Order: sequence, then structure tokens, then C-alpha cells
Amino acid sequence: MKKAWEQHKLGEITIDMYNGQTPSRNNSEFWKGSIPWLTSGELNHDIITDTVEKITKLGQKDKHLRLIKKGTFVIAITGLEAPGTRGNCALLGIDTTINQSVMAIYPDHKKVTSDFLFDWYEKVGTEYGITYTQGTKQQSYNVNLLSILPIMITHNLKEQYKISQLLKITNRLISLQQRKLEQLKQLKKAMLRQLLASKELSPSIRFKNFTEAWEQRKLGKVASFYSGGTPSVSNSNYYGGTIPFIRSSEINSISTELYLSKQGLQNSSAKMVRQGDILYALYGATSGEVGISNIHGAINQAILAIIPNKNYDSKFLVQWLRKNKEAIIKTYLQGGQGNLSGAIVKQIKISFPNFDEQEKIGEFFKQLDFLITLHQRETNILSNLKKFFLQNLFI
Repeated sequence: MKKAWEQHKLGEITIDMYNGQTPSRNNSEFWKGSIPWLTSGELNHDIITDTVEKITKLGQKDKHLRLIKKGTFVIAITGLEAPGTRGNCALLGIDTTINQSVMAIYPDHKKVTSDFLFDWYEKVGTEYGITYTQGTKQQSYNVNLLSILPIMITHNLKEQYKISQLLKITNRLISLQQRKLEQLKQLKKAMLRQLLASKELSPSIRFKNFTEAWEQRKLGKVASFYSGGTPSVSNSNYYGGTIPFIRSSEINSISTELYLSKQGLQNSSAKMVRQGDILYALYGATSGEVGISNIHGAINQAILAIIPNKNYDSKFLVQWLRKNKEAIIKTYLQGGQGNLSGAIVKQIKISFPNFDEQEKIGEFFKQLDFLITLHQRETNILSNLKKFFLQNLFI
């Protein structure tokens, strides 16, 4: 017969809890040593492999700091060093000392493993912190509060081990996927700098067989433009139809929140765009964002549709505008406030190669964006899988 899981208080299945201290900052002999010293802001819901600061043996002796062993479960008991970190947790991948904002939890290994405790706390920690932490200005855990934390465990250590191994493998896959995603993003950032010319008339890297100088043009000379409008929200007959209504936050989306009726489209300044048209956000927090429409739908007044002339490639133009977004905002919006307009966008000067090179560059970034999207999707799938495991593996 399978043994049922049982509820305990954390204090019943642990043998000790310990938080450290900070050696005096006024004594230089205590700092820049070789002994790791961990703060609450560094707890990352993962394995700790290094610390920002190191202390000396004198620093360790000054506060009688324990060296906490690799594999120990630790949590942040205050969030003073980094707001929002209280309740964050980690497993130690190194031996380290800790400061007063970090609590090391020593479980009774005959009852529960550190790995299982870490995985279980990942599920309940935030909720527990909101419910049980004390104080208004300095909300914090302490030994007494942690000791009464209710925890459901299986006393079968093999079952604990299998659960922890499954989650450890999942975490490793998530970390690997996140690393690949970040590498691709950094690659794109580097290639945008190298492949696209800014003020200079040729980039630092060229595809093979392209040698002609780039030429600068005002965007208004190489494309046509129009923006849309919003049907009266007081007329319910204008909404709830079949026409996707694209707003500035949705220029890269595959669906929209709102739909217009034919009557709404006909009785407003809303205008239709096709899949493949360039959409440029003019207003508010999304000013300067750009995308290629995934939708055949209508746009509002906060979006400028840009239709390049013959011999000007949409994919190339989108990447150039993305790369130079910050410069455009800095140039045309004082302090980042206000809105862009069609008149402003038409004045933007862009360096163009010949059409064949534009296509080559545009296609390169299209494929790179596809890989980034693919890895982001896989990262999200793995993260959701972990959430499913946490919800269903623990009682």
C-alpha cells in the first residue's frame, strides 16, 4: 500500500535554521578575500554557483560566520537589499557564508532532502510570504515564522528523490534553452550593428559580392503612408464583427482583442492593412515599435502603415527602424514624451544598399527572428511544464 503524504510544520522536519551577518564595511581587511559571501538579492530560484562579494578569513571570524555547505537550501528572509526578493530561494552549488538577509535551512535528512524542500518551497513560498510575514516597513521571515510553515511531504525518500530529479532535469533544460535564446538575441544585436549602416554610407560587414556604396534617403521619398482611426465606442453596432482591429500594442501579434463590423469600418477613419504591410506605432509607450502585419485587418490612428516603393524591401526597412528606435525617439521626442507622426517619420533618413542586398539582409534577419521566436516558444513550453509539475507533484 502506498503511504499517504503527511502534513508537518517545517520546524518538525528540520534540525537547524541559521542566518548570517555582514562584516564591518569600515575594515578593508574583512573584504576582497576568497571566501564567498551571499546576499538575498542573489537568490535566483536556481543553483548558486558564485557570489558578488568575497570576504577574508578575518571577515568570517569577525562575525563568527558559518561556512554553509554546497547543497543547502537557502531563502531570502528580507527584501531590503533588493526589493521583491523576500521569499526568493536557491540551492547552494558552492560552500559560502551568508548575510543576515539569508536563512540556511538544515533539514532532518531522515525525513526530507534539501532538494525536495527547495522544490516544494518553489510552489508555496510566495503565498506563504504574503500570508505570514510580519511588519509593514520591514516585512521579514524569522525562525519562528518559518518553523510553523505547513508542509506536506512523502516520507518515502525515493519518491522525494524522483520528484526532485524530474524538476532538476526540467530546470536544466529551461536554463539551457534560456542560454540559447540569450545568445541568439546577442547575435542579432551584434549583426544589426555590423550589417546595417547608420550615418556612414556602408556597414562594417557585407555579404559576398556586394560592394556598392549605400545611399541615404528620406523615408518619405521611398514609401507611401497612411494611418487609421477608431469607430465611436458608444455605438455597439460598430464592434463585434469579423474585421480584426489592430492597435499599437498588437502590431506584431497574430490576433486582436477587438473586432469591427463592416458598419464600424465604413463609418470611421479606420483603414485596412494587408499581411506583410509595415506597421509603425506612433503614440505613447509603444512609440517607435515596428512590425510586419500578420493580420489582414483595420488599424487605428496610433498606427502608421508604411508601404515601400518598388526596389525597397519591407524586411530590411523594419530591421533598420528597429535598430534605430532609440535614436529616433531621442531625436524627435523630447525626453521620450509625446507622439510621433507621419510627418516626422517621413523625415527619417535611412541608408539603403541596392535592392538585392536589402533582400539578402532582410531575409537573414527574418530567419534569425524565426529562430529567436522558436527558442522563446520552447522556453515558454518548458516553463509551463515546470508549473504543471509543481502543481501536480506536490500535495
